[in-house]
Amino acid sequence: MSYQIVEDVSDAVAEWVCRGLGFVNVWRKQNLSYGFFYNGRLIGGLIFHDLQPHREVWWTVYSIDKHWCNRTMLHQVFYTAFVKMDCKRINILVSKSNQRSLNFVKRLGFMEEGLLRKYAENGEDCYFLGMLREECKWLNFRKGENK
Repeated sequence: MSYQIVEDVSDAVAEWVCRGLGFVNVWRKQNLSYGFFYNGRLIGGLIFHDLQPHREVWWTVYSIDKHWCNRTMLHQVFYTAFVKMDCKRINILVSKSNQRSLNFVKRLGFMEEGLLRKYAENGEDCYFLGMLREECKWLNFRKGENK
């Protein structure tokens, strides 16, 4: 098994994420994106967008395979947001009907902070979740540690 995380320099991953979520790619050239590869195949992507340095960043995540998410990759994406971008918090939205994603991001450590009524383009409600730097359990993880 071969895992790889690759910075998206051509916007191909950002476009793939947006296409998978049914979004118009509003983040072209205004983001940092990572692609998650498993055995050479793109299986997930994360877009860092709406960055306010020293304050916050928003994440948009899409995957087609649960293997995108392992401890090494989680350390890298949280390190990028909290250390490299020097953000105090990460924000994420999850559609109310997407219970699997909601449970997943809560297990990562995101806290539910509110409900945005009829927020999605289709009129669906969305949960607003956030994580503060001091709440992040993934920053101290290093490859080879059993945590």
